[in-house]
Formats: sequence, structure tokens, C-alpha cells
Amino acid sequence: MANYKARLQLFTELFNKEKIPLTELKTLCFNGIPDDLGYRALSWKILLNYLPTQKSEWTAVLLKQRNSYENFIEEMIVTPGQMSKSGSRIDVTLEDHPLNPNPDGKWMAYFKDNEVLLQINKDVRRLCPDISFFQQPTDYPCKATVGRKEVESLRDRVEQTVLRSANVTRNRLGITNISLFKKRAQEEYQHLLPGQEAHWEVVERILFIYAKLNPGQSYVQGMNEIIGPIYYTFASDPDPEWRKYAEADTFHCFTNLMSEIRDFFIKTLDHSASGIGAMMKKLMDKLKKQDHDVWKRINDQDIKPQYYSFRWITLMLSQEFPLPDVIRVWDSLFSDERRFQFLICVCCAMILWLKEKIMQGDFANNMKLLQNFPNVDINLVLNKAVELQC
Repeated sequence: MANYKARLQLFTELFNKEKIPLTELKTLCFNGIPDDLGYRALSWKILLNYLPTQKSEWTAVLLKQRNSYENFIEEMIVTPGQMSKSGSRIDVTLEDHPLNPNPDGKWMAYFKDNEVLLQINKDVRRLCPDISFFQQPTDYPCKATVGRKEVESLRDRVEQTVLRSANVTRNRLGITNISLFKKRAQEEYQHLLPGQEAHWEVVERILFIYAKLNPGQSYVQGMNEIIGPIYYTFASDPDPEWRKYAEADTFHCFTNLMSEIRDFFIKTLDHSASGIGAMMKKLMDKLKKQDHDVWKRINDQDIKPQYYSFRWITLMLSQEFPLPDVIRVWDSLFSDERRFQFLICVCCAMILWLKEKIMQGDFANNMKLLQNFPNVDINLVLNKAVELQC
């Protein structure tokens, strides 16, 4: 407890300075950020290059970035035929209508967007199932932000898309009663009051906007696991004013993070110097150097790194540990001067932690062990990773 209070005091002194010394901040954060006083959310915003180190610049930066996110929402979450941001209704002519096969038409883009949205919807609904946070309503009503009046609800769009699909199924099967399909489409929202939305719906909107702004990459399954801990950290900030803008702040921090790890999600870059293949090779090379016996055991059993470490690295261990442990690991990863090279050390430490069992286990047991990492004291794993960091 005394050590925790001492660390808390160090963060307090650091954030009381007009200009945050970045090197000092990274050193403190690397060893874990206190859960109190919102220091983790603030630190992550700086470490992810969202906030500058000069505190006097924060107000202007936040206003600009938060307004830009609102503009993205108003411009990109809209059904053809709805009101545009300028207040005029988007024209729906004979050249652009729902049955128009033109691939450049607004309606065709709308239907294509819905395919991405349904995948996002499916993924974010099961985000962090061990905690109830993402199923709970947010502190602020849906569309409460000023100016977000004509924006379509993604909830409505998903329901309508599901119902359209159900209608097709009904027609094919000759079913006359559609009420069952409608009930299924709406039942997961019934526990929320009118005007409310769950935290997972906010994450869904962020990912949809990101996909729209990055058409070359769009949304890739697993991005929901990357954004989850960031949004949770920001939306749990003890300061209500910071919580109010958790959505916009998460969007920009997630975008900045993805700019650094996006190659992990692009299949054509798997074998490039920055791709996931290169990262897995670094892990195996490090393991071979640190413990040849464990490396040989895994290699002899033909347990390929893509069977387990592909997920470890791509999702930054977000599925291997409970959320509090993931957040603690990310304190160190975001503070890493060599930007995510420490992730390789953590992964290697995880394998070495299992050495005794790996040396005794057969292929099936070792595969299961590596794909379902056991509960451990995360600080012991991180301490081992620090020893390997050279």
C-alpha cells in the first residue's frame, strides 16, 4: 500500500507540471499506472500521441479532435434520402435508388456498408464477456451530443438489415408470420430504456466510422478486441467531463494505435518486414536464444507459432488474460521506446513460464496449453519479460 501511494504521488507530481516530461512518463507507466485519479486514461492519451505533452495545448487539441469525430458521424452514418449535415435532403433520383445496380451509387455503398456493420455488430456484442460493463447503458443518452440530430441509429440499421434478410428467408420458406424474426432482431435491446445505448453500441459506432474512413483496410475481425480495453479505460475515467468524450477520444487513440499495428491485420503483408510473420519469427528466434530445449520441443512437435502466437501478437494479448491484466500489460506496451518489441518479450516469457509442462506434454496437451494460457500473476510474467529485454 505504501508503495502504491508513493507511485500515485509520483504521477501526481508529474501531471502537475505544465509540460509533461515524456521520457519520465514512459518510465513510470512501464512499471504500471495507478488505477486512481484517471492517470491511466491521461497517460494512454499521451502515449498514443493523442494529447501533446504541453498541457496548455490540450483544450485546443481536444476541441478540434472531438469536433472532427462528430463531423465524421454526421457525414458517414446516414441513409440515402436522409438529411445531410447542411440541412438539405440527399437526392434520391432514378439514377440512384435502392435497386440501382451502379456500384458507385449511394445505395450500393449503403448496402455494402451494412455487410461490414453486421460483422462489427456480431463481434462487439460478445466483447469482454467476463464483465458486464459493455452490456450496461452509458452515462449519456444516445445522440445526446449537440448537432447529432439527423444521424441514423446503427441499432435501427442492424435491425432493418436483419429483418430484410428474414423477409428473404420467409419468402423462400413460405412463412407468413414475420413476428418471430422481428422479436429476435429486437430482443437484445429490450433491457435498455428508450434513448439509451449500451457501451458495446458506442464501440460499434467507432469501428464503423473507422471502417468507412479506411476503405482499403475496412474492419477486420479482432479490431474489436483492440479497441475494447481503450474504450473501457476512457469510459471508466473518474472525471465525468473526460467520460463524456470517451467515444471521440477512443476513436482517435484507436486510429493512432492501428496506424502502428495495421500491418498485422493485412494478410498481403504477413511476410513483410512489418507483418505478423516477421513478428512470429522474432518470437521464435528469441525463444531459441533464451531456451533451446523448449524451442526444440515445440519445433519437434511441429507446433507452429501461427497456431497460438498469431493471436497473441495480433491482438496484443487482449484475449489471453482478464481485462485488468490486459490493461496492466498495455501500460508497458504503450510505454515501450521500441514500440511493441516488448510484446515479443512478454510472449517469450509466457512460453518459458510453461516450460516444465511443455517439456512433459505431448502435442495435444501442449497445443491446448499454448492456446489457453493458464491464470498467472501477470506481474511475474512481466518481470520475466523485462529480464529478456536486451
